[in-house]
Amino acid sequence: MNVTLEDVSVRFPETTALDSVSLHWSEGRIHGLLGRNGAGKSTLLSLIAAARRPTSGSVRVQGQDPWERGALTERICLVRESGDLLDDDPISDTLGMLETLRPTFDRRYAEDLLDSFGLRPKAKLRTLSRGQRSTVGAIVGLATRAPLTLLDEVHLGMDAPTRQRFYDELIADYAENPRTYVISSHLIAELEPIVETVSILGAGSLVLQAEADDVRTRGVTLTGPAATVTELAQGLPVIGSRDLGPTRQLTLFGELDASALERARAAGVETGAVPLQDLFIHLTEEAPR
Repeated sequence: MNVTLEDVSVRFPETTALDSVSLHWSEGRIHGLLGRNGAGKSTLLSLIAAARRPTSGSVRVQGQDPWERGALTERICLVRESGDLLDDDPISDTLGMLETLRPTFDRRYAEDLLDSFGLRPKAKLRTLSRGQRSTVGAIVGLATRAPLTLLDEVHLGMDAPTRQRFYDELIADYAENPRTYVISSHLIAELEPIVETVSILGAGSLVLQAEADDVRTRGVTLTGPAATVTELAQGLPVIGSRDLGPTRQLTLFGELDASALERARAAGVETGAVPLQDLFIHLTEEAPR
């Protein structure tokens, strides 16, 4: 399922959560939605899942407004931290409820995942640790196998091995059961290997939307004598600067031609790739938080 937002804004009496956001996510891919805390990620996903209406602009899933369209929204799964599940009932009861409500839900797969992650079906959600609750939510997101699956910071509270196991399971199941994923996170380094596109929100505005591979190739650092580096960067898109004594490192982001990089190397300036996490920090650090 594809998603299109056109000039979408969400305003509250004292703040603007989203400000004129337009983007498109094509179907059958894994999209990364990145942003600092409070950037508007959760608000955006709630619009797509028809949990909220925009103040202005349009939201379309498969060309339709999802608001009050049950036949469409039952094919959209939004999982927030802990999955909005039944807190006082056994996990198995939640699985039974989902099996009834979600036509694509695979209960056997969900039970296999519970076993794999060391969770008991008879355990009540309120008795679990924060990480275990998040794991149950992540299992729901995987096992629902909705054509459009929205995962909003589902990793919160999980330890590193559990998060890695979840990412591995997501990729494995995605290969066998393709669907559209939108994964919201601020753990950029962990998400980078699995996303195909990157959308970055900063203070409610869309800072960047691009193919993940393009983003990786468009970032470069220049490191060398301050005067030389500054001269080489004239007219180039500088998004970050760091000085250590007489040495300066500039982070550039944009279409850099081969001749510019060759001039840098000829001048004895080191060039390097920029991790997606560093680009994210530079691109969002000016946004008020």
